[in-house]
Formats: sequence, structure tokens, C-alpha cells
Amino acid sequence: MRSLHSVPGHDEVQIVSVPEPVAGPGRVVVELVATAVQPVDPFFATETGRQAFGVTDETGLGWDLVGRVVATGPDVTAYRVGDVVAALDDQLFAADRTQADLVALDVDALALVPEGLDPLDAATVPLNALTAAQALDLLGDADGRDLLVTGAGGAVGGYALALAVSAGWSVTGLGRERDEAFVRSTGAAFTTQLDPASYDAVLDPASIVDAALAAVRDGGTYVGVQSTNVPESERVTTTAVMVHRDGDRLAELLARSASGELEVRVAGTVPLAEAATAYAKVAAGGQRGRWLLVP
Repeated sequence: MRSLHSVPGHDEVQIVSVPEPVAGPGRVVVELVATAVQPVDPFFATETGRQAFGVTDETGLGWDLVGRVVATGPDVTAYRVGDVVAALDDQLFAADRTQADLVALDVDALALVPEGLDPLDAATVPLNALTAAQALDLLGDADGRDLLVTGAGGAVGGYALALAVSAGWSVTGLGRERDEAFVRSTGAAFTTQLDPASYDAVLDPASIVDAALAAVRDGGTYVGVQSTNVPESERVTTTAVMVHRDGDRLAELLARSASGELEVRVAGTVPLAEAATAYAKVAAGGQRGRWLLVP
């Protein structure tokens, strides 16, 4: 079968042929319907990216997946052949990941795609919505506090806005002027500039660390999305989310997407065989929504 890899000596995604996976205990094999290309993927496919992550071996690519179950492990009862499921693969350095014809996954990473949610739309949810939700968990209850979300027009930022508004935060989204209508549609306020010491908490998907940290009031909290780049501060609490698989939480987020509470955004679809095209589009930046690879 085909699998997308980051290969030493290459600076572009490579399509390689690998054996089909087997559904061992506690696992299922899923046939690809769609998998999202995330901004980190083109970087991780380069020599510079591999060095940044400390990776020397050939490594699989991809975080999100929607597909149909084609095989189940001997002890798996929660899923059946034919089920359409979504998943987050958080095994960063695995030999094969979600950008492949077939993927073997642990059942605790899976969630059924609910009725009313297009499987292509569902493929944009796992990484970004789980990152947003788990980042907000680090902030605790709203308790009347206000929150700034940077990169509010992006995928993680967009989900964070809607989830934070629903959780009772007074939310402001920082973005470009073209993002204003989207940001306000979530119930958040909108701004294009940062003022020092203006918010009780800042969630920073845009990773504008110094400026975002300065925007937090004394005693507040900064949450980043890069666990290797947590700033130090004597004024505020600083932390970062390390996204992890959570099938139950993913099921909740998919249901909220199906209801329209969370807006899903697809930039376009590209066949897996033409993955380099999607990678180039994502690497160019400025995307709103995710490019999807399909069979």
C-alpha cells in the first residue's frame, strides 16, 4: 500500500510502498477516506524539520484520519467492519501514520463520525479541535475571566474561539482584517492589535510568544501550542498543550461539529498520489481551512 513518509535526504514528502497493517489486539485497521495536511507536515518532511525534531530515521506523516473500518482486533467489540470513524494519531515518530491507504489505530483514538457530518468535514476536526479543547483545559474554568486567542482565523484558533465562548469566557480573537467576520460569528470580539497587560489569559496558536505573553495581565496565564517552546515569566503562569488522543473527547467535538456549533472548514481535496501539491499549498501559508488528501 501507499504511505507518505519523511525520508532522510529529501526535502519533500515521499510516497513509499509498505506492507498493509494488521489489526492486533485493541486495534482496528481503517481504510482512508480523507486525511488532513497540517502546517507541521511540510516542515516535518524536510531535512530542516527532521533535525528540529531530532529525527534521523524515515518516518510516517499525518495526524488526522477519517476512514472505514476494514478489520478489527480479536478483542475489539466497540467497532465493526464498515463503521466510518475519525481519529487522531499522536504517535509522532511512528513508521506509518494517517497519510496512507490503510492505517492501524488503537481503539481509544477512535470516534464514530456522527450522522449529519460529512466525512470530509470530519477529517479536519481531530488534531485542531482536540488541541483547542485540551489547551482550554489548562486554563480551568472561566470564572468571569477574559481570554485572547491569537491566530483566531486559523484552525486551532477558530475552534478555540467557539469552545471558549461556549465555556463562558469573554473572548477576543486576534487576527487579520479578513478574519473579522469569521471571528465574530463565533461570538467572540475581534482585534488586529495587541495591547500590553490587557487579558487574564492568552491562548497562542499563532506562536507570537513575546507579544502574546506581554498581553497577559500580572497573575494571568499564557498557554502555547508548542510544548518545546514554553516561555519563562515571573509575572504570569506559562504552559503549553501537548495534544493527545482521546476518542471520547473527539466524539463530543464531532457531535458539536455536526450540530453546527463548531464550524468546519475545508480548503480543498487532492488525491493521495498528488500529495506534493497539497503540501506546497499548505507550506505557502495563509490557508483558511485544511487541505485534505483522499484516495
